[in-house]
Amino acid sequence: MMFTNRRAASLTAAAVLTALGAFACEKAGSAHEAAVQTARPDPDTIPARASIVPERCATMPANWTLAVTPERLRPKADSARPISASDTAARDTAAATGSASASTGEGIDTTTAAGRAKAKARIAAARRDSIAAAKAKADTFPTPPTALPGSVLPGCRIVAYYGNPLSKRMGILGELPVPQMLTRLEAEAHAFERADTTMPVIRALEMIVTVAQGSPGPKGLWRTRMADTLIENMAKLAESKGYLFILDVQVGKSTVAAELEPLIPYLKRPYVHLALDPEFSMKGKEPPGKKIGTMDAADVNVAITLLEKLVDENKLPPKILIVHRFTQSMLTNHEKIARDPRVQVIIDMDGFGPPHLKLDSYKAYVHKRPVQYFGIKLFYKNDKPRFTAEDVMQLSPIPQYIQYQ
Repeated sequence: MMFTNRRAASLTAAAVLTALGAFACEKAGSAHEAAVQTARPDPDTIPARASIVPERCATMPANWTLAVTPERLRPKADSARPISASDTAARDTAAATGSASASTGEGIDTTTAAGRAKAKARIAAARRDSIAAAKAKADTFPTPPTALPGSVLPGCRIVAYYGNPLSKRMGILGELPVPQMLTRLEAEAHAFERADTTMPVIRALEMIVTVAQGSPGPKGLWRTRMADTLIENMAKLAESKGYLFILDVQVGKSTVAAELEPLIPYLKRPYVHLALDPEFSMKGKEPPGKKIGTMDAADVNVAITLLEKLVDENKLPPKILIVHRFTQSMLTNHEKIARDPRVQVIIDMDGFGPPHLKLDSYKAYVHKRPVQYFGIKLFYKNDKPRFTAEDVMQLSPIPQYIQYQ
């Protein structure tokens, strides 16, 4: 299975974090702060919040389907003209007549070998025409709730770096020294700006702040929380650069509600958002890493309800909630996930492997099971070859969220 190495690497890294202990986390956080300070610009140069999320980000395209459908799959220009009632009636009549003729071989003598061959050819031609028409038709996706002022989506794209600053094995966020990491993130964001010049690109740092563990821990929850010092340092780095900061949560055998409670002070900040990783949400007896975990829409809705409340009470711009997924069972009842403009939900396909496997997973868990917005994770080490920005622009639907690990 193509995801085995990912789970093993994550749990190995998590075990290392457990060994660090609380004191070591604090010490590492202090050391990380020194590195962050060298990359942090003077406060006077920090851009205003309005310049970080342009107003146009909250603009809903007039035709949502076309906005997230690659150009190669869009209908031809002449097929986009308004269709009158008479056109529709004529088309339906012709389709019905053609279908009946094709399927019954009407007008063809099927008592002879030549007639049967002609009828078979007609049926095959009708089938080819039907397939061609389906391919030419634009994919349709549910239109998200009308975006509120201050929303990041749908008018902007997000490019994020993912990981934990204490681990080089959990993602690019902790693999490189801070200055090099930021430089590389900028290069990836610029690539998407070149691939789609119509959409601004917002940068983001996604830090795993609650890490699933390979051992139960003192409370038997199979997870550890990162020290506030470490989270604060990364939050300040993101804010100083004008980036979004995303808190990624692996609940282990805890609950979404319990793990979000200590994160509320961060989520009250306008640039801080949330991600849930069902892979490490264990409902049964198995520990994280032994089996792929799962979340239900009810779990996701717990997070949505909290974020809605924070937006209202603190007069915040809408929040983003990312839900990672690479199997069907990781997220159940996706159609019951609450739809509210205060929380913009992204389903992020985060499986790795060669292009054909990633395409299959993206079709299965994003294209066929849409919620609101669309995302994909790209792996520096495990995607061979890795999608380029131009490749991502050919996916259907086109992702608004691209994460690198």
